This record gives sequence, structure tokens and C-alpha cells, in this order.
Amino acid sequence: MPLLSDIAQKKKIDYFFRNLPRDARILEVGSGSGWVGEWLRENGFIHHTGLDISPPAQVVGDINQWQQLGLAAESFDVIVAFEVVEHVDCFQACHDLLKPGGKLLLTSPVPHFDWFMAFLEKTGLNQKRTSPHDHLVYFKHVSQFTDKQIRVIAFLSQWGIFTK
Repeated sequence: MPLLSDIAQKKKIDYFFRNLPRDARILEVGSGSGWVGEWLRENGFIHHTGLDISPPAQVVGDINQWQQLGLAAESFDVIVAFEVVEHVDCFQACHDLLKPGGKLLLTSPVPHFDWFMAFLEKTGLNQKRTSPHDHLVYFKHVSQFTDKQIRVIAFLSQWGIFTK
């Protein structure tokens, strides 16, 4: 794991998961290598579902086609989408899948500094992107959620907790 990605993982765990109840129903969008689900299971979270466009996710497919994947509206307490929304516009799908009062936990590059994130990837300090960043968005402009807590980390990454 590249150095900056490793540090970011540890910081994300502390920031996003410290106050979540262990029995929360959690959907992880873009589960990739599975590190979030593994950490959740090792730390007593009992309802985690990983979704990605390719295996080994428990649910394989496009989040925007959640009905065809057998997911139910308003069935999750928490949705985790770390480094996903710059690849696919899935805010409406996440909103639809969250229970009222549910939380959407997000990270994504700050759009005007994505060029520097690409540079860090080329130097080997940050993990390589899996697909183009065609959907970069400033979290403050996301319209589906009105209650948003947004932090900018090192001028490069935005972290958000959005409540339905």
C-alpha cells in the first residue's frame, strides 16, 4: 500500500467509524480490496455488505441499478463510499438506499487539486486510480442532502458525512 494511502486509511477509520453503532446496517459502495469490510468485521460490526462492479464484493454491479441488484429502498443506516463519487454519480442512489436519518460517509479529491492527486499516484505515494475521475464534485454542491459535515484534508481531499 502506498504511504499516503496507508495513512489515509487509518485516519478514515478514526474519523468515520468511531461513533457508529456495531449493529448498523452498512453498505460499502466500491468495496474494492475489501479493507473497510475487513476492518468492520474485525471490530465487531455485524451487518456489512460490500458492493462493487467486480468480485469479490458480496453484491456485484452498478450502484445506480440497485433495484436490479436486490437492494431495498431505505434499508441501510450507513453507506460508505470512499473514493467513489469521482468515478460515478451515485448520490441519488445512496439517498434512496439510506433510511431516514441515515449517514453517507464520503471521501473524494477536491476537484481543483485532482491534478496533484494524479501526480502523487505517479510518484507512488498514493494508490492508483481504477478509472477516470469523470464525476469530480465539490461536496457543498451535492443537492440530495441538506445536513452535511464537510472537511478538507491537506487541501487535497474532501471528507463528508451527509445525513438523510
